[in-house]
Amino acid sequence: MAEKRDYYEVLGVDRDADQRTIKRAFLKKAREVHPDVSDDPNAEEKFKEVNEAYSVLSDEQKRANYDRFGTADGPGMGSGYVDFSDIFGGMGMDDIFSSFFGGGGASRGGGTARRTHGRDMAITLTVTLEEAARGCTKTISYDRLATCEDCHGTGAADGAQEKQCPRCHGTGFVTTVQRSIFGQVQSSSPCPECHGDGTVIDHPCEMCSGQGRTPTHEKIDIEVPAGIATGRQLRVRGYGEAGFRGGEAGDLIVTIHVAEHERFQRSGDDLYCTVDVPMASAALGCTVEVEGILDGETVEVEVPAGTQFGDAITVDGHGMPRSGAPGTRGRLIVRAAVSVPRKMSPAAREALERFAREMGETTAPRKTVGDRIRDAIDDILE
Repeated sequence: MAEKRDYYEVLGVDRDADQRTIKRAFLKKAREVHPDVSDDPNAEEKFKEVNEAYSVLSDEQKRANYDRFGTADGPGMGSGYVDFSDIFGGMGMDDIFSSFFGGGGASRGGGTARRTHGRDMAITLTVTLEEAARGCTKTISYDRLATCEDCHGTGAADGAQEKQCPRCHGTGFVTTVQRSIFGQVQSSSPCPECHGDGTVIDHPCEMCSGQGRTPTHEKIDIEVPAGIATGRQLRVRGYGEAGFRGGEAGDLIVTIHVAEHERFQRSGDDLYCTVDVPMASAALGCTVEVEGILDGETVEVEVPAGTQFGDAITVDGHGMPRSGAPGTRGRLIVRAAVSVPRKMSPAAREALERFAREMGETTAPRKTVGDRIRDAIDDILE
């Protein structure tokens, strides 16, 4: 397997390059090697290499790790950081660029497609049960079409002007007339000069080719509220796909998935767990301590005398926080797993036998080794 090239070499930038220089280099390289526009048989692999380099160098923490350790992963990446900019799966930069190339790129006059509103984007964010209980902030990195930094979304270079399309006269459509055996046939189609927008830019922005948006890696903080459950959606306004030439951006829709827990099972706002209770303690009654779901939380559970295996003991106010009802929580439901000792001392066994007799239980006398040998001989003689 070939060794990976240096990311700075891949993009053709110096190691001290600023973020704007890195992004310019990435867009230039990506336009050259993207499979949608390149005839190179190795275009897909080259694009992945370029995108991988940009996904690291465009992220300050990843870049710092790479410069120091030679890899993007390092001690600086905490559990609150989630990276969705995966070039090998999901909605990655490859899909973003395909949308960019197919979304009405600039013609000679820098026109764009008529649609201006950006699309919503969706991701699934996995959190632990502890994170769902206390609430948390997750920093996520993902790919999207964002407002062009050079033209601020206008699609125009400095000093450029937006004018009415001379071909369609601002309608966005052109009408053609063809002769047929049935007479003249008239049809209407999007204007090839302005791509249906009705206007053209005499000098489009070089960074975005007149679209007013560019593919980029975005990093934002997602506030996950306490008590959130699987399937709940969080909407982050304006962080979906940017619109064409200053059009309104779509939203980022974050669907929460709460991972399974090793000790607790969740049902609504209630939490279920199992605790071992010794046989004698279950018979006499006792208090056991259970580690709660919140950090440092210890719950005292009163086990009543005579508790049987599988009995459920409910403790109010120690389940999951209730969404929409601050300060309230569901129930903690503890199932008792009554344990019987496998080994006992002679004194303990004698005490248990006395207990059995007191309770009217019949217990066969314990046979010695000699008793078992005599029983075996008797069986043979019979």
